[in-house]
Amino acid sequence: CKFSVVTSKVSTGSYKRQVYEVPSGKQLVDQAVIDRITWATWTSVLGDEVIGIWSRHAEKADVNCACVSHSGINLVTGDDFGMVKLFDFPCPEKFVRSSFCMVTTPSAVDIGILSSFSRRHMVETFPSLNL
Repeated sequence: CKFSVVTSKVSTGSYKRQVYEVPSGKQLVDQAVIDRITWATWTSVLGDEVIGIWSRHAEKADVNCACVSHSGINLVTGDDFGMVKLFDFPCPEKFVRSSFCMVTTPSAVDIGILSSFSRRHMVETFPSLNL
């Protein structure tokens, strides 16, 4: 399995995914090149691979964070409603139902995958800091 060590992906305030070469900082715009990248980690809520995390009535800012398991087969998300949801990854179809959901806090959450990811022990939640 090859992993990209020369690119970085960012999401902008205008909800666009941008990919840059590291360390040059040159933006990659060729979609064919971007599509061939195998990401070592995935924490973005944007992209064709995660279209399904958005519910039918969600606004762009509703889903705050996402993280793919180390095995690359599961994705957890956190949203403004305090929900932590589990999806299969990739999740390219619109309006996919999560296979697991739990309520944490009434505010946004940040999530991370535990090193021994499983459906029993999948998520650490951290309250977002509003500084």
